Amino acid sequence: MPASRHQRARFGIAVGALCITLGIATVSSTAAPQPSQKAATNGKLTKKERKKRRVEQLREANKKQKRPNILVVMTDDQDASMEGLNRVTRLIGSKGTTFTNSYVSFPLCCPARATFLTGQYAHNHGVTSTELPNGYGAFNKTNHLAIWLRRAGYRTGMVGKYLNGYGIDDGIPERVSDAKEVPSGWREWYALTADKDQRRYHYRLNENGKIIKYKGARKDYVTDVLGGKAVDFVRRNAPRPKPFFLWFNPTAPHGEAGGSFRATRNPTPARRHFGLYEGSFRPRTPNFNEKDVSDKPAVVRTTPELGTAEILDIDQRYRGRVESLLSVDQVVKRLFTRLRKARDLRKTYVIFTSDNGLMMGAHRLLLKNYLYEEDTRVPLMIRGPRFPKGAVRDQFVSNVDLAPTIVELTKVKPGLTMDGRSLLGPANDTDVGVGREVLFEVTGDDAGIRSGQWIYIDRGPGDTSELYNMVADPFQLDNLLKVIGHPTPGEQTVADQLKARLTQLRGCAGASCP
Repeated sequence: MPASRHQRARFGIAVGALCITLGIATVSSTAAPQPSQKAATNGKLTKKERKKRRVEQLREANKKQKRPNILVVMTDDQDASMEGLNRVTRLIGSKGTTFTNSYVSFPLCCPARATFLTGQYAHNHGVTSTELPNGYGAFNKTNHLAIWLRRAGYRTGMVGKYLNGYGIDDGIPERVSDAKEVPSGWREWYALTADKDQRRYHYRLNENGKIIKYKGARKDYVTDVLGGKAVDFVRRNAPRPKPFFLWFNPTAPHGEAGGSFRATRNPTPARRHFGLYEGSFRPRTPNFNEKDVSDKPAVVRTTPELGTAEILDIDQRYRGRVESLLSVDQVVKRLFTRLRKARDLRKTYVIFTSDNGLMMGAHRLLLKNYLYEEDTRVPLMIRGPRFPKGAVRDQFVSNVDLAPTIVELTKVKPGLTMDGRSLLGPANDTDVGVGREVLFEVTGDDAGIRSGQWIYIDRGPGDTSELYNMVADPFQLDNLLKVIGHPTPGEQTVADQLKARLTQLRGCAGASCP
């Protein structure tokens, strides 16, 4: 039966009331605080908010940091050329001090790296080869820069290539180097093991004592992996009140081991950079594949001229070297980005250099451990509060100076008598270091000395020693002790004086070193 007017009215009122109730519920639901808002209201923070507050607390505490951070980027076998490193030049060189006459005292990987860690010449630290037992096996693991810094409260980290021979067992119990070893002084350790340290893919990394194998995927490119470890180290340590020391050692642009026989690059660059230097070639400097080497020592005279195939290989290597450095350039940019985010850039000294150069066809020679400019001259740029911005210095400096510089900057106590001197002096005063000599050593008995415009290389009895005027002959083409019409009486006097001085320096230590 049809509802009465009274029933319809009651129904309408009920429906209206229900709608009002639902409306209120809807509004209340919309206005209700979300979980994060409730947590904040109750005095609790979300995980994201707690992390943000922790970072702010660390940054606030970091304002009281007394000692500076030290970040060292050391490439492998890079000569003085900065091709492919535009970001490095812009971020470090143009904002810091560039040393145009920077040399390594011993142009070979392991001795040079030992010099970096000790501030000593090879005749004092004892590492004179890349092979065991005179490579890593001869290095004093209990007394070096990382240990000095860690004792002073530094958070120390090593990423990349260490000393040659690390991770190899040579059968001599007291010199065994295990791939799982984390050497003293290093709080964080990400080291390529020695038997795989020059591969761009399919290598092994000791990550704080645990061996991790990397394969051939795009993401496994070695510079990217090592760069990621370095950036993460800075991300975690830069905001903290304790200072950090990071030694970042990419393997670029060193030649590659285990590469494909058909490869058109050596080393292999990251896939994103492959071909960017296609068509380029190693600069044909006047000493490239030198024609007349009759004035040179036996090691050069007995080396035949480079053939077409060898020159092609050098050009391919040149392309691979430059393209591989593009990845290093990108990592440096990422490191600076991370330092800025941590608000720690103004407290950080960044040093960019290489362990040694490479001949690449100069005087017909291909590799290293020679006392010519291509091997001994390396890039050196330092950015930090006490180094002038955009400055260029031409005083002679050496890799024996890096540890003394870091010691002065950090005010830590060294455990060794160092042979070098701090670079703060020549960086801030163009008169400091003028007239300084540089001592050179190599495996064997050869040694050299650079003094002013002259370089004298002593080859020992039975071989041809060398004297070059580096102003008149920067490519070391004419050995003045052998070319026709030389030496003049003045040149002979210079040679005799430098030979006598070199004899003194070959046993120098501490303050007696140049």
